[in-house]
Amino acid sequence: MSPPERQRGSDGGVDDERERPQAGQVAVPTRHYGRYVGLLALLILALITINTIVTKPNGVGGVPPGAAVPPFAVPLASSDLSGDADIATRPDQGSAGRVPACELRGPKILNVCELYEAAPLVLALFVNGGSCPQILSDMQALTVAYPSVHFAAVAIRGGRSELRKLVRSRRLTFPVGIDSDGALAALYKVASCPQVTFALPGGVVQSHALLARPPPAVLRARVGSLLAAAYAHGWRGTAG
Repeated sequence: MSPPERQRGSDGGVDDERERPQAGQVAVPTRHYGRYVGLLALLILALITINTIVTKPNGVGGVPPGAAVPPFAVPLASSDLSGDADIATRPDQGSAGRVPACELRGPKILNVCELYEAAPLVLALFVNGGSCPQILSDMQALTVAYPSVHFAAVAIRGGRSELRKLVRSRRLTFPVGIDSDGALAALYKVASCPQVTFALPGGVVQSHALLARPPPAVLRARVGSLLAAAYAHGWRGTAG
């Protein structure tokens, strides 16, 4: 959620003898000067916002390494199930959900807890627009080389029909969900598109999230590093 807009008060001048310039002084147009300062402040704020969106410093955004993967359950794009993301961690948690997210499972649901329970997980959060979805094809290409790693993706908002077309056109075999209300953007501290999280079996983030689409070789190396870390932590492997 974005913070509420600040309200700007009136900057009208004061008709006071003390405000009038004395002989030899230059009168400063206080009213117009204040307006220009306000506009300049808004311009600077806009530039800072744009810079924050465009630049993606390493380690900024995403769930930090060592932290638990935030639980969620969302409808699969290929299903007819509708509804907002369930991000509850306890029963009857208001708008977050009535049922804890990890318990909400079924053939029409993408449940992140179910995915990381038995295997390492590579999770992409994306917006279905521009070049952002290209990361899905890169992930699909690695599913054969790493069959024991779980891959998944969730579209932040967007239309269901367009997302289904995307899944079909790219021949994706891993689950793709839809977050219709955008709750995961705040939950996962999304700072760019795409954002890729690497989680160990059990749901602990293994390394910093990718905040941009990397070269395929870099993504392959990150997945390989995740798998090696899973074995180093005592994971025995799974059939996929």
